[in-house]
Amino acid sequence: MENENKEYTEQELEAIKENVLTALEQVIDPELGIDIVNLGLVYEVILDKSGFCKVNLTLTTMGCPLADVITDDIHRALKTVSEVKEIEVKLVWYPAWSTDRMSRYARIALGIR
Repeated sequence: MENENKEYTEQELEAIKENVLTALEQVIDPELGIDIVNLGLVYEVILDKSGFCKVNLTLTTMGCPLADVITDDIHRALKTVSEVKEIEVKLVWYPAWSTDRMSRYARIALGIR
């Protein structure tokens, strides 16, 4: 367990963040069938040198009944990134989500211009 107490450099953190985003692409919004990254629901990934990862995300609507499902899926997905030691998921509502945040892929998949 050599990585257990390791502190990562800024360059390593950027590479790990990419791995985190890749893992988050496996989290599918159950209603829309598109991953939360391409939907633009992930606002920020903060990763510190000790492996603590905070994901700030929003949902398409306030009071979404699937918030717990998506949060659990995020935890499950991030457990596949070995450098992530602790996970916090924070729901944020500002700025409000809109279809402008969606990737081209998500827009095409959902038929939005």
